[in-house]
Amino acid sequence: MSKNVIIIGGGIAGMESAAYLAAMGYNVTILEKEGRLGGNLLKWERLFPTKRMGSEVLEFLSQGVSEDVSIIYHADIEKIDKKDKTFIVHLSKGASLRADALLIATGFDTFPAEKKEEYGYGIYNNVITSPDLESLFLSGKEIKTASGKKPHRIGFVHCVGSRDEKVGNIYCSKVCCVTGVKQSIEIKEKFPQSEVYCFYMDMRMYGVNFEELYKEAQEKWGVYFIRGRLSEACENADGSIVVKVEDTLAGKPLKMTVDLLVLLVGFVPSEGTKKIGQMLNLELDSNRFLKPADEHTMTNVSSIPGIFLAGTCTSPRTITNTIMDARSAAATVASYLEGYDIEKRVRNKI
Repeated sequence: MSKNVIIIGGGIAGMESAAYLAAMGYNVTILEKEGRLGGNLLKWERLFPTKRMGSEVLEFLSQGVSEDVSIIYHADIEKIDKKDKTFIVHLSKGASLRADALLIATGFDTFPAEKKEEYGYGIYNNVITSPDLESLFLSGKEIKTASGKKPHRIGFVHCVGSRDEKVGNIYCSKVCCVTGVKQSIEIKEKFPQSEVYCFYMDMRMYGVNFEELYKEAQEKWGVYFIRGRLSEACENADGSIVVKVEDTLAGKPLKMTVDLLVLLVGFVPSEGTKKIGQMLNLELDSNRFLKPADEHTMTNVSSIPGIFLAGTCTSPRTITNTIMDARSAAATVASYLEGYDIEKRVRNKI
C-alpha cells in the first residue's frame, strides 16, 4: 500500500516537492492556507537576474502538481497528533488526515517595514516597500507619487529588516541586493530620464549573473550606488522625502530629496512557520527559522522523526535554491519512507 505524505504549504517548495514525491508513487496532499498555489511567487512580475516572468516559473511548477496530488485550499490546521510513526492532522470543521511523513514548507513573510519608524513607511505616502513596487509592476498600473506625478528621483534603501541588530535580525536575507538592482533597472526602463539611487551597506551579488546585472545597472542604466546606511527619512510639505545617509566611501554625510523611496525588505519566518513550529514543538535556530537536525548534512531533517523541512522555512533562499532544496527534501522523505535509517545518522551526527 502506498504511503501518505502531507505537505504543509503550497508555495514553490511545497509544489516542487509534491511533484517529485507523487512521481515516486506516494499519496501526496498539499495543505494550502490560501485559495491558490504559488505562495510569494504570485506577488512578483519579473525575476532576477534575467527578468524572466514569474508566471513562467509558476506554470512550470504547476505542471508537476498534476491530478496525482491532492490539494486542500484554505486549510486551517488546528492540531497534529503523532501515534507511533503515524501523524494525524486535524483541520477545522472536524476533518482529519493521516500521514506517514510530514513535510513543512511554510515559506517566509517579508519584514514589516513599519517597525523601522525612522524610514517613514506607513507614515509618509511616498515611502513604499519592494513588494509594493513589484505589485505595481505586476498590475500594470502607472507608477506615480501620492500626488499623481511621475517620479523623477527614486531612492532604494537596502537591508531593511536584515543585518539589523535593532530589530533582532542579524542575518542576510540574500535576495534584497539583487532585487534592488532589478527593480532599479525596471524603473529606469519606465522613466529613462529619472535619477535612481541605491543606498547600500555592501553589495552581496553572489548568484550566477548577479554581478553582471549589477554592472548593467551602473553602465547601461546609470543607476547610482551610494555606500551608506540610511539614518532618517522625513517628509517635505510637497510630499517628497528627505533622506539622510552617511556616504562611507566619500566619508561625509549626505542629504537628498527623492520623489519616491523604496524600502528593500528582507525575509522573516512566516506566521505559518511560527504556528506549525510551536504546534509540533520543533526547534528554532537563533534567527527564529526552523532548525534542521544538522546544518551541513541534514538540512531537510527536523528534530522530530518523520517531520521534514523544505524551502525558506529554514532560512532565506532564492527561487533557484528553493527548488533545489525541495527536490532534496523529496528524496529525503522518500528514503525515510523506504526504511533508510536516517534517524540513526541524525543521532550520530555524521
